[in-house]
Amino acid sequence: MESDRKTITVTADAAGLRLDKFIADRCPEVSRTQFQRIIAGGHVTVNGRSARASLKLEAGDEVVVELPPPTPTTLFPEAIPVDIVYEDDDLLVVDKPAGLTVHPAPGHPDHTLANAILSLLPQLDTGDWQRPGIVHRLDKDTSGLIIVAKNAQAHENLTDQFKQRAVDKVYVTLVQGHPTPQEGSIEAPIGRDRSHRERMAITDEEHGREARTNYRVIRHVGQYSLLEVKPETGRTHQIRVHLAAVGHPVVGDRVYGVKVPFLDRQFLHAARIGFRLPSTGQHVEFQSDLPADLERALERIGTEHGVKGG
Repeated sequence: MESDRKTITVTADAAGLRLDKFIADRCPEVSRTQFQRIIAGGHVTVNGRSARASLKLEAGDEVVVELPPPTPTTLFPEAIPVDIVYEDDDLLVVDKPAGLTVHPAPGHPDHTLANAILSLLPQLDTGDWQRPGIVHRLDKDTSGLIIVAKNAQAHENLTDQFKQRAVDKVYVTLVQGHPTPQEGSIEAPIGRDRSHRERMAITDEEHGREARTNYRVIRHVGQYSLLEVKPETGRTHQIRVHLAAVGHPVVGDRVYGVKVPFLDRQFLHAARIGFRLPSTGQHVEFQSDLPADLERALERIGTEHGVKGG
């Protein structure tokens, strides 16, 4: 099903309005919140260029909106096995396997973590039928820890913690080459790639959002390096885009790096996460070991390069 394309010219009396409010007023079938997601996804342009939801419009601007196809009205529970690391009355911490999409999206209408959660918690209601309990996300082919809220109050509390950057997220990744310095930060705005809409890219501040990624080299493995990565912000594909931009793409990343024969997905794992429990405010931290496929990849590289212990 094709998207619905609308072209709207800004009149003088509409000048000064925010982009999201302007198009929401003219497309009442879609909420302002949904439009913010559509804009963030790069499906709205102003005078042929991507723009932020907060952009103030001027008279004569041409706004093109590509509304996504209608989404299904029901999310079905599916009995998909999930590894629950922690559970209380407010939340779950799940160790997501690679290959499992977090929530329904174009091309992935079902068989997602959201479907699995609905099977485990059929009465779950956090105000978003399409993403029940989902507070943050991991890419389909990224494994590791993800938090799922079990009620609206916990969802709001955890969402606020992410907005305040109070959640500690630590990833382990294998990259090509040997980064210099051994420990540092990558700071560059990220936005939708104008040439390839399914990709993200380093862009200017006007068309991207601030993003900062901290890294530390754990060890070198032949021509590769194992890193600990701590993103301060949570932009789409942030770690993968930033590391590729400095010449050290994530091993196995088919979008921003190079496919390798010894791994069927990107070597990126959400290894630790720390946050405050909504009910008590107590800080907790959880850890996930590297999954078997990533361990095997390290062992193979180590053997090929004569690195003791992989």
